[in-house]
Amino acid sequence: MSTASTSPNAGPTAWGSALESIGLPLLALAGAVLLFGFFVWLGGTSPVETWVLLFKGAFGDVFSWQNTLQRAAPLMLTALCVAVPQRAGLMVIGGEGALVLGGLGCAALPYLFTPPAGLAGTVMVLAAGALSGAAWIALVGVLRQYRGVNETISSLLMGYLAIGLFKHFVEGPMRDPASLNKPSTLPLPESNLLGMMPGYEVHWGLVWGVLACVLAGVWLYGTTHGFSTRVVGGNARAARLVGLPVPALVITACAVGGGSAGLAGAIEVAAVHTTANASLMAGLGYTGILVSFVARHNPFAVIPVAILFGGFGAAGSLLQRRLDLPDASVLVLQGFAFVLILASEALRGRLGELWRGRSAPAPSPPPAASPASPSSTSNSPAATPVVAQQEAA
Repeated sequence: MSTASTSPNAGPTAWGSALESIGLPLLALAGAVLLFGFFVWLGGTSPVETWVLLFKGAFGDVFSWQNTLQRAAPLMLTALCVAVPQRAGLMVIGGEGALVLGGLGCAALPYLFTPPAGLAGTVMVLAAGALSGAAWIALVGVLRQYRGVNETISSLLMGYLAIGLFKHFVEGPMRDPASLNKPSTLPLPESNLLGMMPGYEVHWGLVWGVLACVLAGVWLYGTTHGFSTRVVGGNARAARLVGLPVPALVITACAVGGGSAGLAGAIEVAAVHTTANASLMAGLGYTGILVSFVARHNPFAVIPVAILFGGFGAAGSLLQRRLDLPDASVLVLQGFAFVLILASEALRGRLGELWRGRSAPAPSPPPAASPASPSSTSNSPAATPVVAQQEAA
């Protein structure tokens, strides 16, 4: 009989692990929704009505679903910019910078040459955006491996640098002379735009987002290269000892994550805005950080979590129309969720210990010492020299 089947703690340990991976994020999200209800109640709005409209605006009808899925597409890709490098042991939070540079790279391609019409040209403009984001975040991995620069700080600061470069080109050399009120680049050729899926008001960017998450998950969990990447994330020193190319694996993970965020920016240009302008800087890269944390940096789990947060964004307009709440009030909900998700990390790895502590039998008290009898005291070895001295006296 195996030891695992007879161990009394095998079941509780498995349940504790399941609660950590699934229960903690769900509890954090539920707590965020409750706190959001309390927040709107302070302003005189019914929290119950707010919760009902929040659900209806996200998933209440076909129109809500289409709006939700369209908003979820870029969140899937920006979340991968956090999830994939994290599997290599890096915490990269520069998805916003990779996104805006991806949009800029997509819009810049027609300035260099005219892309071919049809699918080939669309793939080319999307690839230009993905390569721009990949090169930008790969630089974060290079700085980490060869200069020892902390990737969290460098990716955040490089995000501001990317936004500055974006504004310089959009408001300067690449500005469309016809964009008087809102600086923008020249619009993409209509034949290179990313259209809607037949029968739905959802662009093909959703398919690209789901496909990217699936491919990233298969690569990380189904290939030797992905396994090596996860080994580096678990223990980089051990990975070096067994001969794994740690710098190459880390930089590759950063490039894959950055390419995903760059693809998100390219999709926003090719499917939503048709030009690169300030509308790209909507915080999708920062929301992707939250999506990745809720999904525990699992590419497969990123898909449903991104749909959930896309629903939060879709419900904002309904809350504004029906309850006179600002459209940006859903950002408060996202903020509550982010804080609670970070707080739940303190419980990670401890639920199993708490469970085992409750299920373990209480230790039995030590047996009480019986009082020593006079006869045994007199016959003990310690008492014998004293008695002998008294007899000698």
